[in-house]
Amino acid sequence: MGHRPSEVFDAVVIGAGQAGLSASYHLKRLGLDHVVLDADERPGGAWQHRWESLTMDDVHGVADLPDGPAPGRGDERANVVIPAWFEEYERTHELPVVRPVRVDRVESAGDLLVVHAGTRSWTTRTVVNATGTWSRPFVPRYPGQDSFRGEQLHTVDYPGPEHFRGKRVLVVGGGASAVQFLGELRPVTDTVWVTRREPVWRDHIEEFDGRAAIALVEERVREGRLPGSVVSVTGIGLRPQEQEAARLGAYERRPMFETIEPDGVRWADGSFEPVDVILWATGFRPAVGHLAPLGLRSRHGGIRLLRANRDVQSATTAAEDPRVQLVGYGPSASTIGGNRAGRVAATAVAKLVREAERPTLSAS
Repeated sequence: MGHRPSEVFDAVVIGAGQAGLSASYHLKRLGLDHVVLDADERPGGAWQHRWESLTMDDVHGVADLPDGPAPGRGDERANVVIPAWFEEYERTHELPVVRPVRVDRVESAGDLLVVHAGTRSWTTRTVVNATGTWSRPFVPRYPGQDSFRGEQLHTVDYPGPEHFRGKRVLVVGGGASAVQFLGELRPVTDTVWVTRREPVWRDHIEEFDGRAAIALVEERVREGRLPGSVVSVTGIGLRPQEQEAARLGAYERRPMFETIEPDGVRWADGSFEPVDVILWATGFRPAVGHLAPLGLRSRHGGIRLLRANRDVQSATTAAEDPRVQLVGYGPSASTIGGNRAGRVAATAVAKLVREAERPTLSAS
């Protein structure tokens, strides 16, 4: 069921991943009446859907939640450890999460917003959108793609290295996931790696200017452009577990093919490359389609965000409708960024609610 027809929330948070939980924590701390709507049947956000072979040693760092230390590194599966942490966090802080609720659309109704999910609806003064990207995998289109007789998988479908043993795998993509997949696959089977651009390598995986990278993404959302990922501008590095794959030539990158054929791909020079599997490690797009009725997108295709302060990760307020906060979007699309954005968004909600409740002085 939705809420009672007469009930109006201060905020509805959409999504119970890291950013959504952080926002809920701060909304509760500020005494704001809210509910968190989560599409999954269980706690864990996108982490519960990650591939089985991804361990806590493999992830690129998980930031603490507010008043909730993150799990440490180790060889335990990330899709078990982090969901268990989220579940305990929800319980400990008594966060008002309702699931499973898949939001269809958010509409404006005068000064209020109405969040719809099938036959249910919630009326609210503000919305904090924390839906991330996992539900919107991106696969580019190439000529002949539908004719391929082998297997095509995206990162969301990755079943682990044993599935590919004895198959020739074409890995497409220049990000961290592609590097991890090649690190697992090359020791057990033959691989070919292709990217649109030459990869940007870091000598040491921990050494990059994260602030500068986030600032580049924040500049894009201030202009209303599609945000891109923070990882895309930090460069990539090899971890110890990928050194064997490197020795075997896994990271000898080739530029993109021209066309896909039933049994492989054809390069720009006309030569043919036989492959059994195409693994698209080509990233994701923000899951914000349910916000379309509000008309938030700019002419550049993205949602323009406004900063709350000098911190680039404080860009959470939709320029076209300040009742909408986006966390885990653009410059806050990381675990630490989502935490900071959750606090900023809750503060912005509190300010808007106070202003809405302030009595209007009539003219004498």
